[in-house]
Amino acid sequence: MDWCGSPAEFEVPVPDNMKSEASQRRTFSGAARKMTLAGMIAATYFMVAGGPYGLEDVVQKTGYAGALFILILTPMVWSIPTAWMVSELSTALPDDGGFYIWVRRGMGHFWGFQEAWLTLTGSLLEMALYPVLFVSYLDRFVPRLAAGYTGVALELAMIVACTAWNILGAGAVGEASVWLNVALLLPFVGVVIAAFARPHAARATAAGAPLLHADLVGALLIAMWNYMGWDNLSTVAGETDRPRRNYPLAMAGAVALVTLTYLIPVAAVARTGLDPNRWTVGGWVDVGQILGGTMLALAVAIAGMFGAFGTFGSLMMSFTRLPVVLAEDGYLPLVFTRKYRRTGAPWVAIVVCAIGWAALLPLGFERLVLLDVLLTGLSILLEFWALVALRVREPNLDRPSRVPGGIAGTVLIGLPPLALLVLAGVRERTERIGPVSELTVGGIVVLVGIVLYWLGRWRRTRMAAAGGLADK
Repeated sequence: MDWCGSPAEFEVPVPDNMKSEASQRRTFSGAARKMTLAGMIAATYFMVAGGPYGLEDVVQKTGYAGALFILILTPMVWSIPTAWMVSELSTALPDDGGFYIWVRRGMGHFWGFQEAWLTLTGSLLEMALYPVLFVSYLDRFVPRLAAGYTGVALELAMIVACTAWNILGAGAVGEASVWLNVALLLPFVGVVIAAFARPHAARATAAGAPLLHADLVGALLIAMWNYMGWDNLSTVAGETDRPRRNYPLAMAGAVALVTLTYLIPVAAVARTGLDPNRWTVGGWVDVGQILGGTMLALAVAIAGMFGAFGTFGSLMMSFTRLPVVLAEDGYLPLVFTRKYRRTGAPWVAIVVCAIGWAALLPLGFERLVLLDVLLTGLSILLEFWALVALRVREPNLDRPSRVPGGIAGTVLIGLPPLALLVLAGVRERTERIGPVSELTVGGIVVLVGIVLYWLGRWRRTRMAAAGGLADK
C-alpha cells in the first residue's frame, strides 16, 4: 500500500452534519479577537526560547568560544530553514491546525496523523519541564515555598493559571506575551551592562580551567532543543491578524530576537572569565549574583519564572489546537471541538491537555530532552517533505511567501535539518531509559502512531456509516 499517495487516498466521507458544525466553528473562531504581529513574535519567542535559560549546558560542554560558535551555527542550519518553510506553508494554508493541515494536504491522512502524533508525544516530554522550572527558580530565593507539597501545589497553580489564560483566546495570549517578554529580558539587559562594566569580575575562577564535561555533540543537540518550535505558531493561523502578511514578518522577527538574546548575554558573560564548569541549570542566577549582587540575581530568578510561565502558556495555545482538528477529522470525539463563546478558544481541548500534563508532573522528564529533539525533529522533517510535495502537486497554490529556487530550493533547505536529525539519531543510541536506548523508545513511539492511525481510520469509517451518531 502506498502511504505517500494522494491526499484523498485515505479519505473517509464525513457526515454532512459534522461538516456544517465544523464550518460554523471556524466562522465563529474567525470573529474572535486576533493575535497581532507583535503578539505573534512574542508568542513564538516563548515557544522557541523563553529567554537564554537552557544554554547553561551548552557553555559547560564546549566553553564560551564553542558555545558562541554553536549558537551562531544552529540557527543557520536549523532555525532559518525551518522558519523559511513555515513562512511559505503558513501563508499558503493559513488554517487552524497548521502543520497538521500542511502534511495531510501534501502527503495524505496517514502522514498527517503521524505529524500530530509525534508533536503531541513530544509535548508530553516537554510540557512537564516548565512547571518544574518555574518552581526551581522560585527555590533560588524562597526555598520554603518551593519545597514538598507546597512546590507541587505551585506547579499545579501555574498550570491552572495558564489554562485560564488560554481560554481567554489567542489574542489575549499574544498581548500578554509581549509584556512577559519585556519582563523576561530586562534583567538580562542588566547582566550585559554589568558584564561590560566589570569585564574581569570572575577571572580568577577560570584561570586555565579545563572543561570537565566536554561534549560537542551533546551541546549541539541541546542547542537544537533551544532553537526548536518555529512551526508551533502555525496551529493558530486562523486566529491571527492578516496571517499571509504577518507570518513571514513574525518568523523573521522571532529568529532575530532569539538569536540575539542567546548570543549577547553569553558573549557578555564570557568577558567576565566565569569558569564554564560552574554553569549548571539555574546558572544565570549565579551570574547575576557575581556581576550585580543579590538584587540582580533575584531579578534573573524572577525572569526565569516569567520565562517558564510564558513558554508553557504559549505552547499550550499551540498544542491544544491539534485535538480540535483531529476531532474534526473523526479521530477524536467531537467534544474536543467545543469552544468558549466569548473568545473562540477550544476550552475542552485546553482543559483535557492541562489535566494530562499535570498528571505527568511526578514523572520528571528533564533527562528526556534528546528524545524530544528526535520526535519533534521527525515531525519537522515531515513538514519539509510536505513543502516539496505541495510544490509538486499544487504548483499553482497561492504562496505569498516562497522559498526561492523552485523544487530544488525546497529540497536543499531541508538537508541541513535532516543532517542534524541523523546526528541526533546516532547519539540516541548511547542514551538510555532504563534497559533500552532512547532511540529504541523513539522507534516504539513511531510504531504506536502507526497502530493508532489504523484504529482511528476504523473509527472514522464507523462514524461515516452511522451518520455521525457514534459521537453523540
